[in-house]
Amino acid sequence: MKYPTTPDGRYFVHQERLWRCTNPNLDEAERQRFVNELMAARRQVGVAKRADDDAALTVARARVNAAKISLGERGPTWWDDDTDFTRCLVENTPYAKWWAERDA
Repeated sequence: MKYPTTPDGRYFVHQERLWRCTNPNLDEAERQRFVNELMAARRQVGVAKRADDDAALTVARARVNAAKISLGERGPTWWDDDTDFTRCLVENTPYAKWWAERDA
């Protein structure tokens, strides 16, 4: 599924909330390596949950977080200013006008 992306490419919108996009400055091989790590970590989360293993779940979630930081989806922003509207309702951000007019 393709989600709407803000004009500056920083966020995609899902259920009217902004979510940070992957850093477009990563080269393809590096991006794919981080995506592979993210998917492996998410599988590890599932295994830990099914096993009801809290220690393994903590490790797996840390791996997910590290992969998302590497992708630029968490942690320091990959753009020049530090404004970050991740998880904000799009209507409560500077993107509100764009969002309201996107289908107009």
